[in-house]
Amino acid sequence: MTAEPSPTYPPPQPPGLSAVLERNIQALQARRKREEVEASLQDRIADAITRFTGSMRFVCLHLVLFGGWILVNLGWIPLVQPWDPSFVVLAMVASVEAIFLSTFVLISQNRMAAASDKRADLDLQISLLAEHEVTKLVTLVSSIADHLGVKTEVDAELDVIRQDVAPDAVLNEIEATRVQKRTE
Repeated sequence: MTAEPSPTYPPPQPPGLSAVLERNIQALQARRKREEVEASLQDRIADAITRFTGSMRFVCLHLVLFGGWILVNLGWIPLVQPWDPSFVVLAMVASVEAIFLSTFVLISQNRMAAASDKRADLDLQISLLAEHEVTKLVTLVSSIADHLGVKTEVDAELDVIRQDVAPDAVLNEIEATRVQKRTE
């Protein structure tokens, strides 16, 4: 029995997990961790409350508390004297709790929206950079093809493809289209 020769190159990475992708993932994780550490105390408290209130433990806690409150005040627990037979206090407690919970959720959502805006800005910058680089590559390849006398079916489109995209013009066109659709 002969052993297989060891490869002279490293085995391939799983699809899509290049060294660059791994570096990017690690950089994003480090940034998120840093943002969590740098978050203000009030943001961390709001996030913790929002995480807890969005859990099944919170639902179970409310089932026990509100269910017990209702059972006692209906008089169905003989050893405990009802203290809120009209459930006015329960309604007030639930209303105040809802006010605070909705506020904590809104604080967390505002933070998530700000993070989402940062990611959208980064996506836009990367897309614009990639578009600019592709435009330059098209120009370079087109020049090489011209130099070598190579003709293709897309030669008529090359003049359009070689032009850099003007983000302001694209945004203006998108807004004009939205306005036009609203008026129709």
